[in-house]
Amino acid sequence: MDRLIANRWFVLSVLFAGRVAMAFQFQSVAALSPAFMARFDVALADIGLLIGLYLAPGLAIALPGGAIGRRFGDRRVIAFGMALMLAGALSMILVQTWEGQILGRFIAGTGGVLLNVLMSKVVTDHFAGREIATAMGIFVNSWPVGIAAALLFLPLVGNPGDPQVAQTLVAVTTLAGLVLFLLGTRAAVQPDTHTVEATRLAGPKMKAVILAGAIWGLYNGALGMVFGFGPAMLVEQGWTLARASASTSIVLWLVALSLPLGGFLADRFGQRDAVMILGFVAFGLCLCVAPNTEQVLLLLVLLGVFAGIPAGPIMSLPASVLDPGNRALGMGVFFTLFYVGVVFAPIVGGLLSDLSGTAKTTFYFGAAMIAVCCVALVAFKRTANALKSRP
Repeated sequence: MDRLIANRWFVLSVLFAGRVAMAFQFQSVAALSPAFMARFDVALADIGLLIGLYLAPGLAIALPGGAIGRRFGDRRVIAFGMALMLAGALSMILVQTWEGQILGRFIAGTGGVLLNVLMSKVVTDHFAGREIATAMGIFVNSWPVGIAAALLFLPLVGNPGDPQVAQTLVAVTTLAGLVLFLLGTRAAVQPDTHTVEATRLAGPKMKAVILAGAIWGLYNGALGMVFGFGPAMLVEQGWTLARASASTSIVLWLVALSLPLGGFLADRFGQRDAVMILGFVAFGLCLCVAPNTEQVLLLLVLLGVFAGIPAGPIMSLPASVLDPGNRALGMGVFFTLFYVGVVFAPIVGGLLSDLSGTAKTTFYFGAAMIAVCCVALVAFKRTANALKSRP
């Protein structure tokens, strides 16, 4: 057990690196969108489709993903998921047609779903009951780090009229993540979860996991309003697109800093729910104020500081109600609701923006989703307390 405790932080670092590669691949299309449009003669709406295809498989695969990991082993399925990511990247390089890009993106996204579900489960296996919020805060932080890296490096190596060279870098990064995962976890001591008999996930436990997944999906949906529609809102106020996009990116960098902080505070003071509520309230207020102030940069800074605070504690919610016997299925349910949030929230936000005639509406929609998160957290707490009081 001592070796397991010393080993778990190394395992977390390996998983972090693998998920950075996943985020790097996800953001590659957005970072190289002008090159994709020039090379394949497509419109911005087509680029949006290509971006969304990476997440879409999660609607169908996240739920059985945990069970697949239990059947074949987490390490094998994670490696298979990374192999799918690599296959998708290679398809986009070798098949230089728009159909080839769509196929490759879908294959890569399918692998990404397996990584999201099972890597999160592995972190939970190693840290359940011990610094779980801190570990999850660090793990989740891999996403903004990978996105920021893609925005920074891919445009530098990409050809304005052809994304093929930059796509090669994406493939190399994915391959490096796969090799690091295989080598880094080969001798790692794993918690003994697969020999545990599967237990039923139903009743209050299922309700608690659904509530936790809804919180994670809604929270990410609200965050998506900032990154997806923030630049458009600022352009409406007279900003140039370049300045609006650069200013919105401030939120991303600050979220990357505040994500681990939220988890650390929750574990350090034992106040997981209080940290979440503080983050939710501050985040929601910033979303309401940002469209109606001249101090936009200040509000974007505050958004970045507070928006990342709840993430680690939210990701620790499933571990508080699941046991090793139902953790795989539980994380599948949790991430299914996450994918519902990240896939459909931008669609609804876009519709509301069109109906109202302004992108400001999307920020109010984000604030409404955060308000629902607060209500769902109260319901989760009651359900979790009822589970603890059972004999």
